[in-house]
Amino acid sequence: MIIAVSGKGGTGKTMVSALLIRAMAEKGKYDILAIDSDPDSNLPEALGVEVEKTIGEIREELLGERDKLPIGTSWQQKLEYEAMRALVETDEFDLLSMGRPEGPGCYCAANNVLREIIDTIAKNYDIVIIDTEAGLEHLSRRTTQNVDIMLVVTDTSKRGITTAARIKELAGELKIKFSRLNVIMNRVTPELEDRIKNSVNDIGLEVAGTVPEDELIREFDVEGKPLTELPEESKAYRAIKGIANRLELG
Repeated sequence: MIIAVSGKGGTGKTMVSALLIRAMAEKGKYDILAIDSDPDSNLPEALGVEVEKTIGEIREELLGERDKLPIGTSWQQKLEYEAMRALVETDEFDLLSMGRPEGPGCYCAANNVLREIIDTIAKNYDIVIIDTEAGLEHLSRRTTQNVDIMLVVTDTSKRGITTAARIKELAGELKIKFSRLNVIMNRVTPELEDRIKNSVNDIGLEVAGTVPEDELIREFDVEGKPLTELPEESKAYRAIKGIANRLELG
């Protein structure tokens, strides 16, 4: 199962991604691949993992060595090989970070590699969870074309819901099909929950779950502590565990 987590910047998609990875990993029965395809690369910190190399950095390094490759080795093959070496392995999950290009030029090659890596190595994992870049670029670049479940994270703002509607619309225009395209409502207070849920239903999307305001999330963000260290009583984590259970059954 390949799950992509998307949404407008600032809605909490990386938090959702990290806690979803933790919830699935705690079940102890899955091989999990986490992919940070957001150029801002916040997922490693949220997971408490140090990344030495990103695909973007590897791309820049190899561009300077393009004419020095051994005969019979293509630049694409070398990039794919180095990208696999950039895979960070932990006891709970493996992590691959996209990063950002350091110099000028098209990012298409790195995006192509990301797609091929997802297609090639996903079969080696039970679950792949992708923290996408904010907005709609990941759809227009087709980095999430083979996703089973697209989760769009929104907060209570109109802009967050509008982004969810645009993701649905753009996916239709690009003929990108998901088995499920659901919304996760984040930082929702009880008095706003029904109103926001109705707004999501009005744009033709189903709510996979809601995540309440959680002061612990703020504290961990301020202190720079990994979200994987949140205590079990965290309201946000309990909510994400419930969503993970529903996704597993779905």
